[in-house]
Amino acid sequence: MRREGIPLEYQQITYQVDERIATITLNRPDRLNAFTDRMRRELIDAFDRTDADDDVRVVLLTGAGRGFCAGADLSEGADTFNYETGSRKDIPDIDTIDGVPRDGGGTCALRFAASKKPVIAAVNGAAVGVGSTMLLPTDIRIAATSARFGFVFARRGLVPEAGSTWFLPRLVGISQAMEWVSTGRIFDAAEAKQGGLVSRVVEDAELLSTARGIAQEIVENTSAISVAASRQMLWSMLGADSPMEAHKLDSRAIYDLGKSPDAAEGVASFLEKRPARFPGKVSTDYPSFIPPWPGSPE
Repeated sequence: MRREGIPLEYQQITYQVDERIATITLNRPDRLNAFTDRMRRELIDAFDRTDADDDVRVVLLTGAGRGFCAGADLSEGADTFNYETGSRKDIPDIDTIDGVPRDGGGTCALRFAASKKPVIAAVNGAAVGVGSTMLLPTDIRIAATSARFGFVFARRGLVPEAGSTWFLPRLVGISQAMEWVSTGRIFDAAEAKQGGLVSRVVEDAELLSTARGIAQEIVENTSAISVAASRQMLWSMLGADSPMEAHKLDSRAIYDLGKSPDAAEGVASFLEKRPARFPGKVSTDYPSFIPPWPGSPE
């Protein structure tokens, strides 16, 4: 566990910033990057770093080796998911919600959801169980032709976790979500694209270059403040009762950002036919009136 002011030493992920893109790689290739509590804590720590670093404009999430994430590490056997008899009972400083331990995949996914930097997932090979659900709060999901997905929880006597009962139907529709969840079957990248889970399928050799190309377009052409605010507004409005809620927030955002240095620079650069040099920083200039999303568990 990270102590205040002391960075967590990564053992199961890698973290690299290059050309303002932070690449976070799940790094247990010998276990197909199976998810552990250690990996969960490292991912949360890494997203804390990306939000705090104004030099990071985009987060790219991928997996090392032959797979993205083959799901939870099941090496403990039948007690893997039992908080009363398995090793989960020994997880330090475990958080609770409504009197029970918080779902670990959920704490990770909700941290992704709260990111102030856009998140691109580049999915290689197996993305099963939590390997599929952790993808849902990312913003742009690209699959290699080798990618395989599966919401396999019903085949393990469980239910979908990581907030996926909220995310998945909103991304792909309730009928498609129920088909994938109730069968628990593995499906390929082509079906994932057809169902709306990913936006692109590319050859394996092109996966990271495609993802980085999108990231570079964001870095080179957009305001960090605009992207951060737009990300939070788009996701939060998935739960709005009416477009009037969006109109109210849009109006406030246009009013406030319209008088910002970034807006002035955006217009000036367009009129002068030159690249924009946006001065705004997420750490200091993010609009305080935009409600935090997805919010606190309390």
